[in-house]
Amino acid sequence: MSLYKIVKASDPDALAKKASQTIASYIRISLDERNRSQIALSGGSTPSATYKLLRHEHISWSRVDVFLGDERWVEPTDPSSNALMLNSTLLSSGHGSEAVFHPVPTSQFSNSPDCAQQYSKLIEETCIGQPPIFDLILLGLGEDGHTASLFPGTDSLYVKNKWTAVGKGKGMDRITLTSPVLSAARKVIFLISGESKQLALKRLLDLDESFERTPAKLVRPRSEILLLVDEAAAALI
Repeated sequence: MSLYKIVKASDPDALAKKASQTIASYIRISLDERNRSQIALSGGSTPSATYKLLRHEHISWSRVDVFLGDERWVEPTDPSSNALMLNSTLLSSGHGSEAVFHPVPTSQFSNSPDCAQQYSKLIEETCIGQPPIFDLILLGLGEDGHTASLFPGTDSLYVKNKWTAVGKGKGMDRITLTSPVLSAARKVIFLISGESKQLALKRLLDLDESFERTPAKLVRPRSEILLLVDEAAAALI
C-alpha cells in the first residue's frame, strides 16, 4: 500500500513555485550523495510553469541527467512532443540549459516498439539498478486516472519485465516508463492541478480503487509519495 503526503497550494501559480522549489531541493540532496542525479519529468501542460521556474534554480545542472516519463510517438518538432515542451521551458535558458537531456529517440526508428527498446537501453546505461533507479520522478495525473502513458485498459499496465513499453492513449502510440521503474524511484512526486482532476485524485487515494481503472495506483515506491496539488484539484479530498 502506498503512503501519500498531500501538500496543497492555493492556485496554479503557487503550485508551480512550490513544485519548482521542491524538485530543486531533492535534486540537491541527490547530488550531495552521488556524483550525478537522474530524474524523469512529466510532459503535458501542467508542469510547464514549474519548469520555467526550475530553470533558474542554482543547481549543478551539468551533473543532472534528464529523462521523460513518457513521450508521444511524434517527431521532436511536433507541437504535442514532450521533448519540445521541455526544450522550450527547463532547457531553453538559465541554469537549466546546462542539464544533460536524454530524449526519447522517436525520430530514429520506424516503429514504436524499437524506439521503446532503445530508450530502455539508454536508461540502463545511465541509471544503476534492475529496475533502473531514478533519484526523482515527477508524474502527472490524467482525468481518467492515467499517469505517464499507462492508460486504463491497456497492455502496458501489465508489463513487469521491461523498463519501457508502448502505451496506447488518445489515439496514438506513446513510449512510457513501466510501473517497476516508476516504483523504483527514490522519490516520486505527483503534480496535480485543476477541477478536472478532482475525481481522479479521489480515486488515487481510495484504498479500494483498482489499478485497471486508475493506473496511477501502480506507482508504489518504498518511500512516501508526495502529492503537490492546488485547491481546485483537492476539492473532493
